Amino acid sequence: MKHDVLISIITPSYNSEQFIAETIASVQAQTYNNWEMIIVDDASSDTTQQIIEKHAQQDSRIKYHFLTENSGAAVARNKATELAKGAFVAFLDADDLWMPQKLEKQLVFMNQHSAAVCFSSYDMIDEQGETLYKRVVALKELSYDKQLVSNYVGNLTGIYNVEKLGKLFSPNIRKRQDWALWLKSIEKAGMAYGIKEPLAYYRVRTGSMSSNKLNLLKHNYIFYRKALNFGVFKSCLYLIRFLIEHFLVKSKQITTTQHT
Repeated sequence: MKHDVLISIITPSYNSEQFIAETIASVQAQTYNNWEMIIVDDASSDTTQQIIEKHAQQDSRIKYHFLTENSGAAVARNKATELAKGAFVAFLDADDLWMPQKLEKQLVFMNQHSAAVCFSSYDMIDEQGETLYKRVVALKELSYDKQLVSNYVGNLTGIYNVEKLGKLFSPNIRKRQDWALWLKSIEKAGMAYGIKEPLAYYRVRTGSMSSNKLNLLKHNYIFYRKALNFGVFKSCLYLIRFLIEHFLVKSKQITTTQHT
């Protein structure tokens, strides 16, 4: 199926040799085929570079840029955004996957609802790609105030309209930069809209920040202090609000899927 609007897919990678080929394949399997996948490698030391270069030689829609110094996901994403030429920007990390109709369904939805920012539900898989029978269900509507207390946008599902919002860049912090970007997008758009249907697979990695609660709090505090320039008191206040939201409200967005 051919479409006119170009979508830029932003993919930072670092030592992703185990997953990057499958991630690329999930993009190539999209029913919407007018896309460019901009992969910015953050100075990988494994065979990631060779794998990406091989795919880029075989598919001109795949653009590859190599950073000579490891600088973090924010720098890699921002570099890819600088290079992006699309009217829409979507994000997919090097270990996550998209379902085949992800882009097509989101563009139809955004057109029908005049939405500048869209995201969806997603399912969780383990490092081997096996289902964890867990689904994060997207909110129907997401306001700035709601997003401010916790990140409700699964980055692998998010897409925004560049023609309406302009290009959006992440703050240069090591973690939670995606939270800041989607907060900025909602501030500019007025509202983000969610699709309840799952359109992607999020790979849960061993030792990830989400599995380490102390690191989660640490980086959330840094998010409020450095990304939003909140004072110490205000940052602590929002950290308390985050804890309440995360454990008492947001946890209800995670449902169990059926075993087959």
